[in-house]
Amino acid sequence: MRDLHQRLDLCSINTATLGHRLSIHDTLDAVARSGFGFVAPWRKEVEAANLRDVARQLRALGLRLSGYVRSTFFAGSSPEQFAAHIEDNQRALDQAAELGAPSLIVVGGGLPPGTRSLADARARYLEGVARLWEYARSVGVGITLEPLHPMYAAERSCVVTLDEALDICHAVDPGQTGGLGIAVDVYHCWWDRHLTSHIERAGRERRIDAFHVSDWLSPTRDMLLDRGMMGDGVIDLKGIRAQVEAAGYAGAVEVEIFSQSNWWQRDAQETLQVCADRLQTVC
Repeated sequence: MRDLHQRLDLCSINTATLGHRLSIHDTLDAVARSGFGFVAPWRKEVEAANLRDVARQLRALGLRLSGYVRSTFFAGSSPEQFAAHIEDNQRALDQAAELGAPSLIVVGGGLPPGTRSLADARARYLEGVARLWEYARSVGVGITLEPLHPMYAAERSCVVTLDEALDICHAVDPGQTGGLGIAVDVYHCWWDRHLTSHIERAGRERRIDAFHVSDWLSPTRDMLLDRGMMGDGVIDLKGIRAQVEAAGYAGAVEVEIFSQSNWWQRDAQETLQVCADRLQTVC
C-alpha cells in the first residue's frame, strides 16, 4: 500500500467537500494552495463559470482531475425524457473532455416517478450506459459508474453494489477494451460482506477508476448530508485502501464529504487542512 505521508500529490479533493460555497475559481486556488495534486469538480460549479477559463486555470495551477462529477440520472418516465437525459450527459462528456478529465462519474438514478420495478430501472441504467459509452469513446473520456449505498436505491441509484456495476461494465464492454469502470466509494460499500471479492474482481477486470474516502458516523443524522471526516467514524479506511491498491489501483485518493451541519459550515482552508492531515494519518 502506498504511503500517503507528504504525498498530497496523490490525493484529490472533490469540490462538494467544501460545500459549493466558493466560486469554482476560488475553490481550485484553495485546493492547489493546500498542496493537493488532483481535484474533482462538480458540473454545476463549472457551468456557473466559463468552461475554457476553468480549463486554463487547471492547467496553470498544475491540478489534474480525478473525475468530473457527475451525470444526470438516466431515469425518466417517458422515452423523450430518457433521450433528453442522454443528450445532457453527452454535453457533460464534452465538458469533461475540455477540462481534461479522465472520466465522467455516472450515477444512474433510481426508480422513475410512479414506478416500483427495480428490474426495469436497472435495465434502463444499462441501456443508458451503453448509449453513453459509445459517445464517450468518440470524445476520449471514460465512464466511471458509482454504485451508491442501498438507502439511495429508490431515488439516486438502483445499482448499489460494486458487483452490480461490474456486471453492467461487462455487459457493455465484454472485451474489456477500456474506458468503462467503477468508483469504489467507501461510504457506499463499506458494509458489504462481499466487498473483498468484489474489489478483487474489479482488479482482475481492470475496472477500478476511482477511490473515494470519507467516513460513516454512528449515529448518522442525515441520509445524504452527514458524512464524516476520515477517522471520525467506523469505516476501516486503511484496510479498504489496501485491498483496492492490491487490486492494481494506482490513482488518486479522493475526499468526498457531504456535511451540511459540520464541515460545510467551516472555513474552506480549515477543512482542506484537516483533509490533508487525515489522508496522511488515518487513510
